[in-house]
Amino acid sequence: MSNGISNLIQADLASLTNAAQNLANQSVAPAAQFASGDAQPAFSFAQTMKDAVHKVNDADANAAQQMSDVDSGKSDDLVGAMLSSQEASLSFSMLMQVRNKVMGAVDELIKLPL
Repeated sequence: MSNGISNLIQADLASLTNAAQNLANQSVAPAAQFASGDAQPAFSFAQTMKDAVHKVNDADANAAQQMSDVDSGKSDDLVGAMLSSQEASLSFSMLMQVRNKVMGAVDELIKLPL
């Protein structure tokens, strides 16, 4: 019984050693957030949120333009305009739900005892 456990531990140790060796052999660039100068991090939550707001705003402007074209008689695509309007509405609702979740998480972090 103990011999089987010993063999499993040795196999796991060998696997971890191989994985560590593979990581050590890979050339890894320094993380951008720790680099000095004007290097930008690869991921920015603030930029992601800004992009999402801009996409929702663009969808809303597109839907408004399509509805305006239908109202003025420039377009006969009422179904497309209504679909764009609903899509913009759903995008806005989803953005507000994400905002609410983020604000709830921030409130929870603020309430954490130190």
